[in-house]
Amino acid sequence: MNGRNRSNSSAKPSLEPPKEMKEEEEEEEENQAEVQECEKMLSEEPFDLDELLPVIGEFGRYQKLLLWLICLPACIPCGFCAFNQLFMTDVPEEYWCRVPELENFTAEERKLYSIPLVEHDGMESYSKCSRYAVDWKEILNYSDDLEVALAPNSSWPTEPCRDGWEYNTTVVQSSIVIDFNLVCDYDIYPTLGLVALNTGGPVGVYLFGLLNDRLGRRISYFSCLATLLIGSFITAASTSFWMWAFSRVIVGLTIPAVYQIPFIIALELVGPNYRSFVTVMTCTFYTFGIMMLAGVTYLIRDWVQLTLYTSVPFLFYFLYLLVMPESPRWLLMKGKLEQALLILEKMANVNGKQLPDSFRRRLQQRVLAEKNRTTKRTEQTIGAFDLCKTPNMRLKTILITLNWFANETVYLGLSYYGPSLGENQYLSFFLSSLVEIPSYIICWIIMDRWGRRWPMCLLMILSGISCIITVVLTEDAVTETLILYLLSKSMISASFLIIYPFAGELYPTQVRGVGIGTSSYIGGLGLIVIPFITYLGKENLRLPLVIMGCVSVLGGFTGLRLPETLHHRLPQTLEEGELFGQDWTFDECFRCIPSKKSPTSSYENLSHDPSDAALELNAAVPINAATLATGSGSCSTERTPLELARIRRQSMKRLVRQASTMDTQKTKDGAMQLTYWF
Repeated sequence: MNGRNRSNSSAKPSLEPPKEMKEEEEEEEENQAEVQECEKMLSEEPFDLDELLPVIGEFGRYQKLLLWLICLPACIPCGFCAFNQLFMTDVPEEYWCRVPELENFTAEERKLYSIPLVEHDGMESYSKCSRYAVDWKEILNYSDDLEVALAPNSSWPTEPCRDGWEYNTTVVQSSIVIDFNLVCDYDIYPTLGLVALNTGGPVGVYLFGLLNDRLGRRISYFSCLATLLIGSFITAASTSFWMWAFSRVIVGLTIPAVYQIPFIIALELVGPNYRSFVTVMTCTFYTFGIMMLAGVTYLIRDWVQLTLYTSVPFLFYFLYLLVMPESPRWLLMKGKLEQALLILEKMANVNGKQLPDSFRRRLQQRVLAEKNRTTKRTEQTIGAFDLCKTPNMRLKTILITLNWFANETVYLGLSYYGPSLGENQYLSFFLSSLVEIPSYIICWIIMDRWGRRWPMCLLMILSGISCIITVVLTEDAVTETLILYLLSKSMISASFLIIYPFAGELYPTQVRGVGIGTSSYIGGLGLIVIPFITYLGKENLRLPLVIMGCVSVLGGFTGLRLPETLHHRLPQTLEEGELFGQDWTFDECFRCIPSKKSPTSSYENLSHDPSDAALELNAAVPINAATLATGSGSCSTERTPLELARIRRQSMKRLVRQASTMDTQKTKDGAMQLTYWF
């Protein structure tokens, strides 16, 4: 009996599998299905390079060498070619009508005999735009006593200058004004040249922005640099005003972009904690370039030579082709895995770090998923008009754009107007650039303590007041006017530095790129208007300052209506953007120090962030397929150092206060975008 029982029991498993084995097989199939689902989710999740940089170095030796030796020097051409035009269009203080028949006489005799006297500001001086309408050949050929015949007679008729002008070149030795006779009825032509320069800017940012996103940062930068040099060479070879103006449009195409592209490369290679530093240093190097330009213009007085001296040296920048790397963010965005890994490996090696294998595996999974994907997800397209559909978001968009317009217009207007003030135009231009550097450093400190709104608005109002009160000064108060101008320039520079991160924090994440792009482009219209405002200074030196001061004060007061962003959680969607600042009250205008909000007021959903204990627990889980699908129907994977760094940064969002990150807006893949701003 025992034998039968043994035989029966031994035959039974071959007929029906035990229940435990069936459960194990079903559980294994479920695990494999969850593993595939988790791998799919991980591969589809956007990968941000910020997860890797803390591991291989956020600001290591590689980034420092790139920043100090390549990216920052690459910003200098922008300041050189944006402002050298101010000195190409120098107007001599003294000029008069040319009379070919009197060329054998001295300059003083020619003015005495042929130019009528006119009264200006209670003083008599020689007319600049008219001459006596007499037949000089007849007087010279048939007069026995030339001194009597040539003696000026106020009864003689006058006429406009028919044969050009003569110029006193003691101070202004060469300019397009002298070569092309851009005075009197043509004195607005140099202003049109500035308009031509600024008109090319928005077009160039758009074109080089497309090139920047499609062909990469390196190709975009060197194409921009080549365009800048071609435009400068055409400028130097110009034989007429219209040829010169056309060349300035070509140069203007590159002015913002040739500054922003190396700036973007630097931002994309450093960690988030260093982007504010990179931004301030980029602005500082840009300012150093303008200060260097003041010295070059003082030494080089010929406008053709000035054009060449401020452009030809940048031919050496093409040597950067040998060392300037492509942005790994852009390479990852375009799916160029091998090239991105080479750059990241080099970065890690130079920084004395090691590129984690987990990064390679995850990136390979994502690239394979992109290649195997047959259908692409369609995302809702959001445009500029979506910013104006709801009342609160519409009001904030209008106010941000007004402040951007005021900041950009006044900053550039004061930069253009610097050489017109003071007794030495070169010194005035140098000082107007020098005062920007301390303003950058000060505003970098105060904007993380006092917020964005009050420092920006207060600086704009004080800058405007400094300009406006110049109207009460006397005409001979040259030094006092210059001091007020320098104070105004320093404050508007600081304000202009704040408007960028402030606008980026006010616009929701969903529409940040669209919002900043819209505001900056509309604000850029001021660059076309401002040359005409500075042109008014020919008749009244302080009138442009008063106009720019009023614009600055108006922008400062309207900015007080914007909500503060420091110590606040920032909106992510348009709906949250409509709610953000909706409870604004008039009392907030008088609150200088932002009040701290509790974390519960956050618009960001942090419920998905694991606790610190969970992070440490997950980090200890070994790498295998089974650990990819554990828990009750959820993806719980091993926490690599990259993911730990990322989640720790996300958990830091629980803190109420956010630091300033003065960087450009990003695409959904993490790559930076061009924006039209100086």
